[in-house]
This record gives sequence, C-alpha cells and structure tokens, in this order.
Amino acid sequence: MRFVLATLAMVIASNAMAAEALAPPLPGDPILGKWSNPKGTLAVQTTPCRDANKLCGAIVWANSKAMADARNAGVDQLIGTQLLSDYRRTGQNRWAGTVYIPDMGRSFSSRIKQNSPQQLTISGCLIGGFLCKSQVWQRVG
Repeated sequence: MRFVLATLAMVIASNAMAAEALAPPLPGDPILGKWSNPKGTLAVQTTPCRDANKLCGAIVWANSKAMADARNAGVDQLIGTQLLSDYRRTGQNRWAGTVYIPDMGRSFSSRIKQNSPQQLTISGCLIGGFLCKSQVWQRVG
C-alpha cells in the first residue's frame, strides 16, 4: 500500500510540475521584460498576448539604421511592430511561436530558450525546423 501511495504522490507531483512548466506567462515571469538584440540595434518588450496563454513582443526602441533597413523592406513604422507572436510554453524556460524579421518583411517559425534571467536565445527557421539562425538577446534595464 505504501508503494502505491508513494507512486501516486510522485505522479501527482510530476503532473503539477508539468502543468507549471506549460503555464502561461504571468506578471513576474522572468521571460517578461525588455530585451535587446546582439547588435543593440533594437529592443523588444515581451508581454502576454491578447490570448493571455501566449507570449508576444513588440519593438519599443530601434536605432536609425534598424529603422532605415525596415523602411527599405516596406515597414514604415518599426516602433510598435510585433516581432514575437503567439509563443506558447513548450517546457521550462522554452517557448515556440513566430518571429517577424522586419528587414526581410517575413515571419518564420521560432523558438525561445531563456538561458538565464538576463539572457534569451531566439531561433528562427525557414522550413520545418531547418535552416535555422539563432541570436542571444540580453535583458535591458
């Protein structure tokens, strides 16, 4: 009987941890905040999306070169552009969604891994997880 109770307790604890790992972003979640790309040319503010179970991020600052590159690609207003869309938690400190690349004018399948409270790795892939490129972003402020 003790074995059955111990096994049941482990299953309940495991399910609780899995549910927590797949929970939506909440205020105070370390993924939320302002992040800068590796070249320091733009900053994105991550927040829960309108669908509060998902993570989004909009550009809140960009330097003049980033704004010019975006204009050349047909994006007139870079500040406010949704860069990260509909990311859902796939595990602890891991998210999957869509990243928009303004200077290409295209969106790609993407993954985010939070390496630490101060650092994210954002990956974008062309086709079904192939031909991927990653960048390490740093928390701002």
